Amino acid sequence: MAKRCFFSGKSPMVGNNVSHANNKTKNRLYPNLRTVRIKLEDGSRVKLKVAASTLRTMKKSS
Repeated sequence: MAKRCFFSGKSPMVGNNVSHANNKTKNRLYPNLRTVRIKLEDGSRVKLKVAASTLRTMKKSS
């Protein structure tokens, strides 16, 4: 499964680690994903990967 948030679509970004000597090495910055079980209307449960920041927004609005 992809490292992508189901609701917001956040995915890994690419950047550089920069040392004090200004050496640059590639780095991947991953979103803070959490696996959440959501109960559907028919009674079944589904596991979704959701970013922690999206979870906070969902809890705030409910």
